[in-house]
Amino acid sequence: MAKPLVIALIGSPGSGKGTQGILLAEKLEAYYFETSKLIEKAVMEAGPDEFVEIEGKKYYLQTEKDLWKRGVLCSPPYVSNLVNQKIKELAKEQKGIVLSGSPRTLYEAENIMPLIEESYGKENIKVVEISISPEESAFRNSHRRICELMRHPILWNKETENLQNCPLDGSKLLRREGLDDPETIKVRLVEYKKRTLPLFDFFKKRGIEVNKINGEQSPEEVYQDISKVIK
Repeated sequence: MAKPLVIALIGSPGSGKGTQGILLAEKLEAYYFETSKLIEKAVMEAGPDEFVEIEGKKYYLQTEKDLWKRGVLCSPPYVSNLVNQKIKELAKEQKGIVLSGSPRTLYEAENIMPLIEESYGKENIKVVEISISPEESAFRNSHRRICELMRHPILWNKETENLQNCPLDGSKLLRREGLDDPETIKVRLVEYKKRTLPLFDFFKKRGIEVNKINGEQSPEEVYQDISKVIK
């Protein structure tokens, strides 16, 4: 029996990874794996002295929470540990995965990709770079809103700019406090350039093709381009 696909969507903040990830997961009946949501849930619910010990080192969740709120990437060993735990669960269920923004550092890639390759097969891994300019990233993030209940990303345009509630579940639309402020966005863009862009060379050296998509098209056009890649 053929193994399911693992699709890794990588792009700068605001590139549309969440929107496309949700669409693809629904189409493929795969698990939508949003790393930032996984981290947010773990650190926001953590107690003041809670930590995770990895290879003899303690990672305090309040420290990880502070990094997350400032737009700095959380400690790669901590993130890798979280992600790998979930991937093992999904692999056991033979569930396809759409990764939104993971891996995001070289350390994470070196620790996460071998497990994915072993569990799903290299031939079933598709990496897609959704490319947008820094200016477009800053604009999208400063206008980004998510819904309170399911945290759906809501695209900003003339039709949605005055929406107060999510059209999918009816909950209140919110800005991500702190994370999408202008100064935090600048930090996140620097982090992406410095720590995530090197991943593309890593994938190529591993024999995994990186498919670059123009993320400044309409969401429908981006979706169609990604669909061609994963066929």
